[in-house]
Amino acid sequence: MARARLWLVFDPRDSQFLADPYPAFAELRSRGAVHHHEGLGLSIAVSHAAASAVLRDRRLGRLWQDATPAEQFASFNMLHRNSLLENEPPAHTRLRRLVSAAFARGHVERLRPSVEALADRMVAELADHIAAEGQADLLEHLAQPLPVAVITELLGVPERDGPMLVGWSNAIVKMYEYGLPEPQRREAEASATEFADYLRALAAHRADRPGDDLLSHLIASDLTGDEVVATAVLLLMAGHEATVNVIGNGVHALLTHRAQWDRLVADPALAPTATEELIRYDSPLQLFERTATTDVEIAGHRIAEGDKIAALLGAAARDPEVFADPDVLDIGRTPNPHLGFGGGVHYCLGAPLARIEIAAALTALARRLPGLREADAPVRRGEFVIRGFSVLPVTA
Repeated sequence: MARARLWLVFDPRDSQFLADPYPAFAELRSRGAVHHHEGLGLSIAVSHAAASAVLRDRRLGRLWQDATPAEQFASFNMLHRNSLLENEPPAHTRLRRLVSAAFARGHVERLRPSVEALADRMVAELADHIAAEGQADLLEHLAQPLPVAVITELLGVPERDGPMLVGWSNAIVKMYEYGLPEPQRREAEASATEFADYLRALAAHRADRPGDDLLSHLIASDLTGDEVVATAVLLLMAGHEATVNVIGNGVHALLTHRAQWDRLVADPALAPTATEELIRYDSPLQLFERTATTDVEIAGHRIAEGDKIAALLGAAARDPEVFADPDVLDIGRTPNPHLGFGGGVHYCLGAPLARIEIAAALTALARRLPGLREADAPVRRGEFVIRGFSVLPVTA
């Protein structure tokens, strides 16, 4: 396939593509498992097998490269240079071991009852807003505040600071998009600086007054100061961004596939399998990069040392070689080997918590608002890598 033609098939800046990228992904899969994309400047794995290989092959690593000019992105680069997500063994092994140990202290499972109660309360408030105003934004009243409240409780961050953290997170993650305009790049760096300063101050306070929270446990470990800050920021951003968009994308999918919504209402016990299917059906993270540490071949496509290749998770999730009727939403689908939480050594550490949050939100919505429907067309965010909505109006 001519490279120019590939660019036309898959232009991440095109609004029509962003509205529904899956037909383009299907066309690419039909032409081969891996392609080079000139516009993105890397190769993309579009089949499930090839994407899985990209995530698991140890010759392909997360090798951080500073945003440039480096002197203008000191905070953004510091947060990522010290992040377990952007490091390979042995640094990754040490960081993940310490963070995993903190999670294993019962932090996640002890949150289950409070997450379910929190989701139920937020859905009750959503119902009140709908009753009073005729409609409400599902993102504003549930999808956004639920994961923020959970991750701030887990880390021991004051709940009142949640909206401030969301603003910083939203600005920072825009740096993961391709061709970001300079004003948004500067905003991302400013947010990274403010986020880092906030966490440093909170960590200093918690060092003097430790509590039974994840931040206190991170401080008590042998992480450096920068690593504590970077880890906390990573957990706050990852714990917020992915879950917000699974709930938003997922509820939109359910409400536009009414039989599946009615199925969940009739049997809320389907919430766990529905959670997996919603992650598969419209992945909140569409692309995850790796860099070749040596020459490597993926599905017959050669990646030279130093070159990048990405697992195109949204394409892998619709691969008919793995998923029967992949374009069909089926909340009872099992097995469901989607790659939405990644794979290999970088498999998402927060996956169990995200699953609890999403299932709790779905269960509460199905129970309290069985007549839920979209009040108006949702507004799609204009980004490709992080896929979601900015507004999702609902009524009942």
